[in-house]
Amino acid sequence: MGQWKVEEMPGDCGHDFCMDGVAKYFATSFELCLKRQVVDLIEEGFSTDQLDAQPAVNVEDWYCARTDCGCVYELTVCLLDENHEVLQEFRPEPVTMDPECDDCSWKQVSHTFTDYGPGMRFISFEHGGQDNKFWDGWFGVRVTGSSVTVEV
Repeated sequence: MGQWKVEEMPGDCGHDFCMDGVAKYFATSFELCLKRQVVDLIEEGFSTDQLDAQPAVNVEDWYCARTDCGCVYELTVCLLDENHEVLQEFRPEPVTMDPECDDCSWKQVSHTFTDYGPGMRFISFEHGGQDNKFWDGWFGVRVTGSSVTVEV
C-alpha cells in the first residue's frame, strides 16, 4: 500500500544512524504507506515442537522523521496460528513527530512476545506511515533495521 522509496543514509534533511553497516532506509510518502511481511516459521526450519514450547519472539524496528516535515509512524506485529488467527498482537499507538518540537532522530521500538500459548506458525510484521503535511514526494517517516528473532 502506498509508494515507498529506498534512500541512502542520512538522506535529505536526515539523521545519522547509530549502528554501523546500515546504509539505506525506506521512505514513505504523503499517502499512507504500509509494508507487511508474513514469515512462515515451519518453512524457515522451526519444528512444531519448538514453536509449541512458546519461545520468546523479539521484534525490533527503527524510525525517524525528516528535519523539515512531520510524519506518523505505525507498527503492528502479530503471532499467528496455522489458520492465520492472531494468538498475540503488538500494536503501539501511532507516533506523530514534528521537527519543530520533537527530537525526530532515529528511535527504536522493540517488543518481546511471551506466554502466547502453543500453535504459533507465522509472524506478521507490518510497519509504515506517512508525512503529515501531504507534500508531494517522500517526506514521511523513514524506517530501517527491522528484525524478528525467535529464541529457541
